[in-house]
Amino acid sequence: MNVKSRARIAAVVGVTALAVGAMAAPAVADPSNGFRVLAGAGSDTTQDVVNGLGDSVDGGNTVASYDATGSATVKTRATGCVINRPNGSSAGIDALRNAVDTGTGCLDFARSSRGPADTSTTDLTWIPFAKDAVTVAVREDSALAVPDLTTAQLHDIYTCSLTSVDGVTLTPLLPQTNSGTRTFFLGKIGVAESAVGSCVGSMQEHNGEALDTAGDIAPYSVAQYIAQTGGIVNDRHGATVLGEINGSAPLNADGTLNVGFTYNRDVYNVVPTSKLSNATIASTFAGSGSKVCNDTDTIQLYGFGAIDNCGDTTDPDLKGER
Repeated sequence: MNVKSRARIAAVVGVTALAVGAMAAPAVADPSNGFRVLAGAGSDTTQDVVNGLGDSVDGGNTVASYDATGSATVKTRATGCVINRPNGSSAGIDALRNAVDTGTGCLDFARSSRGPADTSTTDLTWIPFAKDAVTVAVREDSALAVPDLTTAQLHDIYTCSLTSVDGVTLTPLLPQTNSGTRTFFLGKIGVAESAVGSCVGSMQEHNGEALDTAGDIAPYSVAQYIAQTGGIVNDRHGATVLGEINGSAPLNADGTLNVGFTYNRDVYNVVPTSKLSNATIASTFAGSGSKVCNDTDTIQLYGFGAIDNCGDTTDPDLKGER
């Protein structure tokens, strides 16, 4: 079965999930019912699923999740706390660290689609809650459609030493600088940020509408693609289809996430390590019995996979500063 067929199946499965999962209706933008106990921001990849969890957990009264894009600033508390809107995992982590360092308490957690970049300290803890994967998207009306690329090819594409595939001149794109998906993808293809080629353009992550020419190619969250094509979230996939990498397909035959895909990843909610003893943070995020980990229906509705290590706060590799 080719990738186009799998993508179309994903849309059908997604619509079905929406029908049977109406109790977890799509969450929208910033919380609209006032200020909640825990405020978080950051990753575009996980904003929708955490929005959904925020509306599901404790009847929507505990977790406030602020989108990666929108107005220039967000207000996270009734008094003060007007901050620049963090767009991406790194921006959210930076904003969380600033809230801790300055004592403002404007954020309690950050959404992150990558793990810590620096594990020399233990100031922050990355708490895994779901499985995602990243593949490349291309336009379905391009000769690149149904691509099966290798890691070596992707390395060369993003260092601009491979400029065409199947007779199509390539226009590689990457998410914005603070994106966790950008960091994760570049790590997987073995390209340092400093080695990204001059031919590579920039786009807001997981926005397939930005791929508007035949040679466009960009990394894409598989969970986001499933949720977008299934009508669970705002559909930004445009005319894109997902490609295989190293012969591995990102979708199962039923259109769900292939958790064994070659570029799979856990996604996280990041909290200050010192706050793990806070009863609300612990009951919401920490441990397999936490409220987030128990809400697998919402996690899977948004295209993500369940994980055995959901809520784990003991992994030393998931503690760090950035």
